[in-house]
Amino acid sequence: MESLKKYIKSLAAASVIFAIVGFGQPGAQAASIGMGSVGSDVTYVQSILKKLGYFNTQTTGYYGPITTEAVKQLQRDFGLEPIGGVGPQTSKLIQEIEMMAHVVYGESRGESYQGQVAVASVILNRVDSNEFPDTVQDVVFQRNAFTAVNDGQFNLQPNDTAYHAVKDALLGWDPSYGSVYYYNPKLATDQWIFTRTVTKQIGNHHFAY
Repeated sequence: MESLKKYIKSLAAASVIFAIVGFGQPGAQAASIGMGSVGSDVTYVQSILKKLGYFNTQTTGYYGPITTEAVKQLQRDFGLEPIGGVGPQTSKLIQEIEMMAHVVYGESRGESYQGQVAVASVILNRVDSNEFPDTVQDVVFQRNAFTAVNDGQFNLQPNDTAYHAVKDALLGWDPSYGSVYYYNPKLATDQWIFTRTVTKQIGNHHFAY
């Protein structure tokens, strides 16, 4: 829960959205959407809510009572004021969940669910660490930080499992035990990574700090 508290503080401090899809462009101020809104932004929000298990019907592009209640539940779960509309803080949360899901799917889609949650946890642990950047976007796109970003697998469309793994990591489950690195010892070519202290092995990945 400590990681989630720190994460919520970062959301509260944010006033811009770094988008990979959906709302606007990087650095653009997000426009609030809510009851009565229509269009592609609404469809995008509904699609992410559906992947996370909050929106259990077809996406429509119309922001009505069902979407409002789904957004409220998301906001409650992540410690945001349950206003039901999507403003800057909720937009940033959705965008960062999306980025993390792309990393999880690109890096660990063949691993167990626990292994995927652990990969998501490593991202959050790096945000919390003084040795790494302090935002999800900067951690994800730090040079050579993630193979999936370098080789293009980041651009694959994540499945629902990847989104749920991110959700569980954000809500406090850390199977990596605080790790800030993970690697496949059969594939790793940088000998430096073998000097790190391993906390746990999950599937093909060693998690370390």
